[in-house]
Amino acid sequence: VQLQASGGGLVQAGGSLRLSCAASRNIFNINDMGWYRRAPGKLRELVATISNGGITNYADSVKGRFTISRDNAKNTVYLQMNSLKSEDTAVYYCKIRVFPYEYWGQGTEVTVSS
Repeated sequence: VQLQASGGGLVQAGGSLRLSCAASRNIFNINDMGWYRRAPGKLRELVATISNGGITNYADSVKGRFTISRDNAKNTVYLQMNSLKSEDTAVYYCKIRVFPYEYWGQGTEVTVSS
């Protein structure tokens, strides 16, 4: 399974971006889907996850600004990012879990200019 992430780019602080991550083929029984990020010089961190039942979880730093959603028919997970800050600059990675396996996307770069 390959995951294709898209939607990154350069945006001014306060702006918005929507990331998408689609699986290369139809997958039955996807469990959790999520987004992670790695900022320059930092470790990778969780941004948001969504379960197959629609339960969401967010890092404190993005609560109220980011929204994760999924379209099971399209095997796609989205991340709507609003009110972006310079500290959101990072490479964003999507991940899906199809028990007991995990699959990672290649990353899409988000740069927020202040």
